[in-house]
Amino acid sequence: MENNNCRMYENMYPDAEDLVVVQVKNVAEMGAYVSLLEYDNIEGMILLSELSRRRIRSINKLIRVGRQEVVVVLRVDKEKGYIDLSKRRVSPEDLAKCEEKYNKSKAVHSIMRHVSETCRVRLIDLYEKFGWDLYRKYGHAYTAFKLIVTDPDAVLGAYEISDEVKAALLKNITRRLTPQALKIRADLEVTCFSYEGIDAIKEGLRAAEALSTPEHKITIKLVAPPQYVMMTHSSDKEEGIKILQDALDALTAIIKSKDGDVNVNKAPRAVSERDDRLLSTLMDELERKNAEVDGDEPTED
Repeated sequence: MENNNCRMYENMYPDAEDLVVVQVKNVAEMGAYVSLLEYDNIEGMILLSELSRRRIRSINKLIRVGRQEVVVVLRVDKEKGYIDLSKRRVSPEDLAKCEEKYNKSKAVHSIMRHVSETCRVRLIDLYEKFGWDLYRKYGHAYTAFKLIVTDPDAVLGAYEISDEVKAALLKNITRRLTPQALKIRADLEVTCFSYEGIDAIKEGLRAAEALSTPEHKITIKLVAPPQYVMMTHSSDKEEGIKILQDALDALTAIIKSKDGDVNVNKAPRAVSERDDRLLSTLMDELERKNAEVDGDEPTED
C-alpha cells in the first residue's frame, strides 16, 4: 500500500492562495484539522476565525467530520509542516473551478494508481517518469489523457515507458475517459388546422429528420397529438443541441408557412436515463388509455 500512496501534483506542498480540497478529520476549539486530499493527506488547519464571514453560532453546522471542503491556503510552513487554511475566503466561482480541477485530478490519480497496482510499479515512479510532466505540457494531465484516447504515440512517444505500463495505461484511459454519447431531446407541440394540415405536419417532420448527419441521426416520436419528442445522440453536447435546434427551425418554418404552429415546451437539452424512463412510462400510459375497451365494440344495432 505504501507504494500506491502519492500526492497528485509535483509540489509536495501547495502554495499560498492555492485552492485545495480537504477532508475534515477533527473539530477542536481552535478550528478544524483536515487532510489535503491532493497532497497525500498531509495535515492542515482551518482556524475558527476562517470558517465563516458571519458570526458562528454552531461550529457543527459549518463544518463536520468526514465532509469534504474547498478551502484556500493562507500560509505554508514547510519546515514545521504547518498549513493554515480558510473556508470563508472561497468565492462561489472559486468553488466551482476548484471542484472541476479536483475531479479531473482524481480521475487521473485513479488511473495511475490502477496502472501502478496492475504493473507492480511504484505510483510515484509513474508520476516522476511522465505524469507530472504531462501536467506541465498540457496544463493538466487529464487533457493529455483525453488526447491519448485518439493518438497515444503523440502524447507518450517522448517517454521511455514499458510496453506493459503503456498497455495498462491505454486500457484504463480508454475505459474511463472515452466520451459517452449523450441523448439530446426537445419536447414540442405541432398543430396545423388548415386544409392540408396532416400533410403539412408530415412534410415538416420529414424536413426536420432530413437534417440528420452520419454522426447525429434525428428521430421524432409521437407522444400523443399534438405532442412530439425530437431526439438525437451526440458525444458533443453543444453540437447535438445545435443540430436539434436547426431541425426545429426547419420544422417551424414549414408549419408556419401552412398556417400552423409549433410550440416548443422544452428546448433541446441533454436528458438522463430517468427522463427516458418517465417518457416511456407516459407513452405506455397514453397507449393503454387509447386502447379499445369493451364499451368501444360496435353493437348489433
